[in-house]
Amino acid sequence: MPEASAGLTPPTPPSPPSPSAPPTPPIPLTELLAREELGLHRIAGPAEADLLWVHTSEMADPYPYLLGGELLLSAGVLLKDPDAYVARLVEAGAAALGFGVTPVFDTVPQALIEACDRHGLPLVEVPPETPFTAIARAVWRLMAEARHRELRRVTRAQQALATAAARPDPIPAVLHQLAAQLEGRAVLLSADGEELHAAGRRPAPDIGAALARLTRVVSAVTRPAPTSATDTLRDAHLSAYALGGGQGLVLALATDRREAGDHTIAGVAVVLLSLLAAPHQGADAAGRSAALVRMLLGADPEEVAPLLGGTEQWTVVYARRSGDGPVDPLTAGALGAALGSALVDAGRGGDAVRVLIPGGDRITPQPGWTLGASAPAPITALDLADGQASRALGRAVATRTPLAHHHTDAGTGLAALIPPDQAEAHARALLAPLTEPLAETLRCWLSLHGSWDRTATALQVHRNTVRQRIARCATLLDADLDDMDVRTELWFALRQR
Repeated sequence: MPEASAGLTPPTPPSPPSPSAPPTPPIPLTELLAREELGLHRIAGPAEADLLWVHTSEMADPYPYLLGGELLLSAGVLLKDPDAYVARLVEAGAAALGFGVTPVFDTVPQALIEACDRHGLPLVEVPPETPFTAIARAVWRLMAEARHRELRRVTRAQQALATAAARPDPIPAVLHQLAAQLEGRAVLLSADGEELHAAGRRPAPDIGAALARLTRVVSAVTRPAPTSATDTLRDAHLSAYALGGGQGLVLALATDRREAGDHTIAGVAVVLLSLLAAPHQGADAAGRSAALVRMLLGADPEEVAPLLGGTEQWTVVYARRSGDGPVDPLTAGALGAALGSALVDAGRGGDAVRVLIPGGDRITPQPGWTLGASAPAPITALDLADGQASRALGRAVATRTPLAHHHTDAGTGLAALIPPDQAEAHARALLAPLTEPLAETLRCWLSLHGSWDRTATALQVHRNTVRQRIARCATLLDADLDDMDVRTELWFALRQR
């Protein structure tokens, strides 16, 4: 006879997971039935069921003691009305019934089989030689194995997401990795449902509309709004998570199935995306905004300089993606945050970014970017610094270096021996025949030691255009540009401009 007495105490189940860990996945009934040493057979009800617990009871009505999801084990000691008994189990949410034969019943009662078929409750026959404790032990072992697999899956996903966040294009990379880990669609949406970034296969239109509705739920203006919401449409599992920091951004997911660790994996992605998409704001962000407004309204730059945090010198940085891909505002903002500034302009034709950085801050190369930095300049000379940064970026691209600085040695060495006003007057007279594009082409060509290809790359023009412009410069200046003395004098003049 199976060990089915009311005093039976099953093995202690595993301790519940910590809040940061995924819950224990349910155990499919088919996995338990596959354990040949138990000799279990399903004889009624559906084949599919998910087991969360194991409970043994010989009560006539165990309903008050069930939590839902149990495999209830019983020998039918007090079984009087099978139909009422099964109906109460289904009402309590039991997942399946395991019925032990002998000595109370030699076989499973036919009325119980019919009741389980009628109410849709899986009925498992437990042979006399199989103790109920062995079944409970097998379930807990399967649960421990499933939890170990799920923890390994979540750990691998966390590592993959963290690696993606360190890539040059972190936001698309994190979404791509998240979609791959969950085998679904991952979308970053604005509060009004505009798709900013997406990864994974595109869902059907009605599923996309359902994700937009969930987005509006978690980004509702009224507070407190839920930080996450879930829904199911046909076979698709939908969820939406509001990013932190009050950014109005939402991560939406559509998957074909929902695993126990999916919520934990999505939570890691939400934290990473919140950090990556958050604008870098200093304590004086309001003062800086006021300074920009005043400048737009025509205030003197020297007047608004104190509102920019007391910084006297600023460095302009031009940046271009190493892969020459377009730059969106979120990616540009992430670059600004990496450089330590919220003053970012991504409106440079879609392929370059400008960042304004306090002049004393050290600029370091950024993975996936090519940078050109100006010399530190006062706010009244940012137009000059802007040109310096643009030229430095061109030189960095041409020489394939991750970071190029504007040369700052014009006032040292032999150049320092000539009064600045005289040097400027000489440069102005010498270069007077040249238009600005010609002078800039000549300066770049000289800085790159007369390389046609590198100059073309730096200026983003064809090499024949460079040849034509340099030839035009030689004609207008009536100079032999192959002569080192001529090149030296022109370089000195161009540095004084």
